[in-house]
Amino acid sequence: MIKVQNITKDFGKLKVLRGLDLEVKQGEVVVIIGPSGSGKSTFLRCLNHLESINSGNIFFEDKPVGFKQTPDGKKIPIKGKELCQLRSQMGMVFQRFNLFPHMTALNNVMEGPLTVLGKTKPDARDLALELLGKVGLANKAENFPSQLSGGQQQRVAIARALAMQPKLMLFDEPTSALDPELVGEVLSVIKNLATEGMTMIIVTHEMAFAREVADRVIFMDEGKIVEMGNPEQIFSKPRHPRTREFLSSVLRGYEKEPFSQVV
Repeated sequence: MIKVQNITKDFGKLKVLRGLDLEVKQGEVVVIIGPSGSGKSTFLRCLNHLESINSGNIFFEDKPVGFKQTPDGKKIPIKGKELCQLRSQMGMVFQRFNLFPHMTALNNVMEGPLTVLGKTKPDARDLALELLGKVGLANKAENFPSQLSGGQQQRVAIARALAMQPKLMLFDEPTSALDPELVGEVLSVIKNLATEGMTMIIVTHEMAFAREVADRVIFMDEGKIVEMGNPEQIFSKPRHPRTREFLSSVLRGYEKEPFSQVV
């Protein structure tokens, strides 16, 4: 579904991504871990062209991300409707919830299907109510964001992303802005999506969750993929010294507990 070929990303003199290669298959859950500043969030933002890459290629379902190629081989940046269409197929949930504060939870979820997908109001409403039920918030449909907890707001944000009926979901540290007691409710929603076969790329600091939900874990550092493998290999037998160093600093005795027990 996603193919990344030797991509780089610089912000001025700061080199953020340094030649990343990755392929993600349909239905796969890939979890990215690593220290702050390693390029994880920038990588996600490049996948749906919120950030443009400096070099390399990204393909989504074999179509180039961010540009189209003319018959004579020139690359033309995509804009407007083409870019919106691309992003509508890649749902993204950010660290901050970014809900419209003047809209109810229901209207926040309805907005995309109405304005981007062109659904009728009754159809958009039915879809929004279904998705709010899916994330456990059917009884909060008429509440405004200010009337919701942080965990509830993030679950609305997930429902809003799902309302675009994406083929891929990107999660950028979806629990980092939450109080610890609210983390579990958001991770449970994401775990349910994984069991349903949603293709996902998740950046997280929640190691127990990563170990349980991932098909593949990627460890990034200094803009590079240092190591990748299945959760058992990464968490129990990491090969790279930097991976071992990172995990030893973040795990505190619960690394072998299942996510369901941790939360």
